[in-house]
Amino acid sequence: MQFTVRLEESEEGGYTAQCLELPAAISEGDTKEEALENIKEAIQLVLEVTREQSQVLGEVAKVDVSIA
Repeated sequence: MQFTVRLEESEEGGYTAQCLELPAAISEGDTKEEALENIKEAIQLVLEVTREQSQVLGEVAKVDVSIA
């Protein structure tokens, strides 16, 4: 799976990374490379928690959405 990540330089130094498809996935790093590695882990954790929650909530369905 591919995700879109926004990288921003922090005023305090380093970089903040946020996944646009999963707003709860946010991370940071001292360098762009470190921030990108850290956001991968954050995305995996968000997906894992989401999967666990869906098992508790009941039926889950997948839908396709088109953007016009």
